[in-house]
Amino acid sequence: MSLWQTTLEALALLFNFDKDLWQIVAVSFSVSLSAISLVLLPSILLSFILAYTEFRGKWLLLSVINTLQAIPTVVIGLLLYMMLSRSGPLGDWQMLFTQKAMIVGQMIICFPVLVSMMHGALQSSDRRAVETSITLGVSIPRVAATMIWETRFPLMAATIAAFSRIVTEVGCSMMVGGNIMGMTRNIPTAIAMESHKGAFAQGVALGIVLLSLALILNFLLTSMRGKGYLRT
Repeated sequence: MSLWQTTLEALALLFNFDKDLWQIVAVSFSVSLSAISLVLLPSILLSFILAYTEFRGKWLLLSVINTLQAIPTVVIGLLLYMMLSRSGPLGDWQMLFTQKAMIVGQMIICFPVLVSMMHGALQSSDRRAVETSITLGVSIPRVAATMIWETRFPLMAATIAAFSRIVTEVGCSMMVGGNIMGMTRNIPTAIAMESHKGAFAQGVALGIVLLSLALILNFLLTSMRGKGYLRT
């Protein structure tokens, strides 16, 4: 089958609202949005603490966070699989091969990415503004809110980068999700499986969904920045 024919079949699946295809898309986005929503606030708070406070072990913690970014997702999936399996310490939770397990895995993957990038963004801001505000008696929550608002564009960019990492990862999702149709089969695992079977149309269609998402998010961010909504 030619590339052109495969692309036409992929577009037909998309615009005919193929049930199986859009079910895969729904699972993928539901899991990834849930994962990043659960770690977003803790990531911002930890990034703020790391950027504007000094404490013993700070650089060790930063080193650990930066190291965690480089761990292959399949390794995280393997460790989580061992924890959640029947013989594992968390086997009684019965989470293996469920969306909950996939969410936990993606939370572990995106948390260090968020913290590292957000820490860099906050650290590049004017530290003197924070020190002056505290000296003048401004409350810590208000200072934090102000600095987060001032660095909102790079923080949003970090969020998009982290979301892109988890919505496209395949190793952890395959290990702890099991690629069960209608339950845990997401876009990356479906692309891997369909391509292995030689059925490229669905894989191309799912790839178009991911590419469209990336283009839309980047277009919105660029547009908002150009209009001054996100100008720092």
